[in-house]
Amino acid sequence: MKDLPVIPTAPHAWPLLGHLTKLVRDPFTLLESLPAHGELVRLRMGPLPLVVICDPELTRQALLDDRTFDKGGPFWDRGREAVGDGLGSCPHSAHRRLRRLAQPAFHPGRQPGYARIMTACIKEVVGSWSPGQILDIPSEMMRITSKVTVAALFSDSLPAAGLGHLVDDVKTIADGVFQRMILIPPLDRLPTRGNRAYLRANTRLRRACNSIIAARRAEDTDNGDLLSALVTASDPEDGRMSDTEISDTIVAVFLAGTETTASALAWALHLLASHPEIEQRMHLEVDSALRGASPTHADLPRLKLTERIVTEALRLYAPVWFVTRTVTRDTHLGGYPLPAGTSIAFSPYLIHHRPDLYTNPKAFNPDRWDPKRPPSRHTLIPFATGARKCIGDTFAMTEATLALATITARWRLKHQPGHRQVRPALGGALRPRELRMQATPR
Repeated sequence: MKDLPVIPTAPHAWPLLGHLTKLVRDPFTLLESLPAHGELVRLRMGPLPLVVICDPELTRQALLDDRTFDKGGPFWDRGREAVGDGLGSCPHSAHRRLRRLAQPAFHPGRQPGYARIMTACIKEVVGSWSPGQILDIPSEMMRITSKVTVAALFSDSLPAAGLGHLVDDVKTIADGVFQRMILIPPLDRLPTRGNRAYLRANTRLRRACNSIIAARRAEDTDNGDLLSALVTASDPEDGRMSDTEISDTIVAVFLAGTETTASALAWALHLLASHPEIEQRMHLEVDSALRGASPTHADLPRLKLTERIVTEALRLYAPVWFVTRTVTRDTHLGGYPLPAGTSIAFSPYLIHHRPDLYTNPKAFNPDRWDPKRPPSRHTLIPFATGARKCIGDTFAMTEATLALATITARWRLKHQPGHRQVRPALGGALRPRELRMQATPR
């Protein structure tokens, strides 16, 4: 009988901690080194073994077969603490039903209405900036995306005073999820300051969502927002979504719709300021497309360079950069045996930075997405792919494109003299660390 191939183990594992220290201290160097060892590479996350998929086609195969490679694994199980078993985190057995019920909330016919909400929220934040003001860019982008998410989700159901608390709680949860992912049990259950803050934020966010859902059910009206679409969704076979399912979905939308989109926007602004020739081309595009007006959904076809800049920022700094799955039955991937219960992982960052897939992968080059000569879209996975692809991908791209166009039409954001190199901060999303820029009117 022919011997089955053995999955190689990445070198330089530490006693007890394995590769966990490297993943925390310098995750990107570790991830970029893995393809040299094989299509599948084994890591040790403390006592937990983890198989990382390094090949784009095998990554695609795993994502398309979400029955065999189901949501789970050490990282995802921790994320489920925050988002429950909603649409984004539920197992395969529940996903199809929830997807069908939630899909109308993201129907293309609703996008122009969402775009109007986005533009109003973006203008409010951007209009509050002053000439010469030094902006904390990640925080300002969070202001934009949180206002958009709340308005699109809840319409006018949330008092303005409650928005700040929700945004703070979402950020605490996003950061806390990552910190708990890398803690070896039972350290994640110790009453540390971070663990206590995480649990408090999670409790407050849940209470706020449940209160709003109860009020909306009592109203029994369609306000044209995401919450109304979820509350009224029904199907002869699937029934209606329970309050718990709606709450789980709302929390997931909060986390995905604020932190991740804000991170992508912050990186895009940093990259534009670092590449003045591309920034100038973008100014020409928005001036021609908008002619001094605020962007609308109808303007999106004229903002192609803007969209490519967002796409390239997502390639370079995919907000969701490391994801785990669980193998549900004995199977093979790339000829390697994977027993049921194996924890696997894929990394958009790893795939997006392979030099055999992208020429000069560390370079910011929006023109690589020119439709005349684009790389394979199968290798671009910031929103994953297959049945579990992010249901809000169009929403997120629309928001990011409109926000970037609105900002650059009115302001030029510049790095401060002598600014330090901007590095990623590891958390719930891959956001830039200490990015402050000066706002200059155009």
